[in-house]
Order: sequence, then C-alpha cells, then structure tokens
Amino acid sequence: MRSKRQANYELLRIVAMLMIITLHYLNRGSIATAYTSDRSAVNYVAHFIQSFCIVAVNAYVLLSGYFLAESSWRPGRVLSVVAQVLFYSVLIPVTLGIAGVISLGDLSVYDWLTYIWPIETEHYWFATAYLVMYLFAPFLAAGARAVGKRTLQIVICVLLLYFSVWKSLIPVVFATDRQGYDYGWFLCLFLIAAYIRLYGCPVLEKKRNAVLLYVCMGVCIFLLTAVSGVLARTMETFGYYMDATTSYNHILCLAGSVGFFMMFKDMQPWEGRAADLAVRLAPYTFGVYLLHEHILVRYEWMRWLRVEEVQGSFLFIPHMLGCVLLVYAAGTAVDHVRAGIFRIAVGSFHRKAESGSR
Repeated sequence: MRSKRQANYELLRIVAMLMIITLHYLNRGSIATAYTSDRSAVNYVAHFIQSFCIVAVNAYVLLSGYFLAESSWRPGRVLSVVAQVLFYSVLIPVTLGIAGVISLGDLSVYDWLTYIWPIETEHYWFATAYLVMYLFAPFLAAGARAVGKRTLQIVICVLLLYFSVWKSLIPVVFATDRQGYDYGWFLCLFLIAAYIRLYGCPVLEKKRNAVLLYVCMGVCIFLLTAVSGVLARTMETFGYYMDATTSYNHILCLAGSVGFFMMFKDMQPWEGRAADLAVRLAPYTFGVYLLHEHILVRYEWMRWLRVEEVQGSFLFIPHMLGCVLLVYAAGTAVDHVRAGIFRIAVGSFHRKAESGSR
C-alpha cells in the first residue's frame, strides 16, 4: 500500500483519465463541433467543458516526470508497458472477431501491422510518446540535476519557445508542430516536472494560486476559442486560433496543466476509504486508455452508447457523465483481469527459472 501522501497523486491519475474520456466523448461524439458551423448554446457549453478538460494529458505526463526525475530507472518498466500495450492491441481484434462484432477476414495486412507493432505505428500515440520519454528519463533526470537551476530555466524557456510560444502567437502551421502529440513535447514536460521536483514553484505552492491559474486558463481557452470561432466566419486567419488553442502544446493549455498538477501536489494528505480506493484504482488508468482508444473501439463505443441521440441537446451532460463513468469502470475491470493474468505469468516464469537454476 502506498503512502497516504501518494493518494493525492493517484487521485490525479484517475481524474485526468476521466477528463481524457470526456474529451473523446465531446470530440469524437460530435458534441463539441466547430463554431463556424454551430453556434448553439449546447455547443458553447460543450466547448466550455472541453476547455477545462484539455489539461489532462499534460498533467498526466507532468506527474510521471515529477516522479521519474528522482526515481531509479527500470528496464522492466519498458517491458511492462510494451506487454500491456500488446495485450490490448492484439487481443481486442481477436476478441471482437470471436464475438462476431467484426470479421477477422476483413482485416488487412496493414491492420495487423498496427496491432502487432503498436508502438512503431503509433496505434496509441500516447503510449509511443510515453515510452520514448521513459527511455530518455535517466539522461534527462541526471542532466536536470547536473546543470543547475539557472541553466535548466534557460533550457526550458528555449524549448517552450520552440514547442509552444511561437505556435501560440503566430497564425502559421509550422511543419514541426505536432500539437503536443509527440515525444518531443513530452520531453519538454518532463523537464518542467523535473524543475518543479528539484526547485519547486513558490508562487503555486499556495493551493489558491494553483486553482486560480487552472480556472483562469480554462476560461481563457474557452473565450479565445469562442471569439476566434466567431471572427473566423469573416477572417479566415482566426480559424487557426480556434483550433490551436485546444492543442496540448498551446501556452494556455500548458499553464493550466501546471496549475492543475499543483492543485493535487499540494493537497493536504488524506486517508480513509476514499484514499484507499484511489490507490487501488489508479494503477489501472493506463489500461482504461488502451481499451477505449484501440482503433477498433475508439469510434465504435460512441455508437454502442448511442451518443448521436443526444447531439445538439443539453441531455448530453447527464449522458456524458454516465458514459464516462461506464467506460472508466469497464476499462478498470478489464485491466484488473489483465493484471491478474500478468501476475500469474510472471510468477510461473520465476518459478521455472528458479527450478531450472537448481
């Protein structure tokens, strides 16, 4: 059982994953659509919710970087992540085929390539970016400690100019801008998290300031997106800001992510059943992502849960809450089973290895 203090961070993992599912519901379920084509009150509310959930991915990565900055690097972690990804990428099409949901004969060679080599093909872009970040983690952590505070500040500022600041200000789609969907941005987030771990962030150590930063950035993202959407109907340039503002490497999203992370970092230690539940559920959050983001599932679960029936209606709010919780619960249950299978397999391997060495 992890420390009581650790429960705060585990709660962050859970909340971030719930927010990620919410983002997928809003966007892939066509609840939040472009302002240029839909200026209804429902669409504005959907975008408002999105503006406060967009920080989730960055916060998840910041949390990982925060701990990796001062923890030992384990090659077994690489194998564990790859095995977990393969479990879902390969077994989901097989399971859907056996259940009759899809026809295995309709899958092409390219389809199977994405299932068998999910990291190389970016079947799960987050898993690919995270794994590369983890491989660089020992070098980045050692470098962050060695160069000192001032140099680390300069490095982070240069990286932010490259990845975030210019794209946030200039209405040009740069060839190198992946909108935060790549390991380069994750490496930048890692260094920011390492800086927080090593030197702190005095202004945001006060929870009130962290909450204020998160809320203000969420409101700014919403307002900039909404205003840009209105202006884009007459000036095409503003269409860029409408889209760029909700990318992970936008400066507003980054600032909101830091505030969101600091909110949980500086929570008072808590205990009891709620803390125990958070500690027990958090290890399965990555599995929730891998299940509902499989290429054969990521759009279909919207149809299975009949999201189209609440499009354009405020009924999407209770429907969204139910769907998000259901997807999270299903992913947690499946990954719990996966973890049990892995424990049995690893235990069997160790027993055979021990008996073979005698």
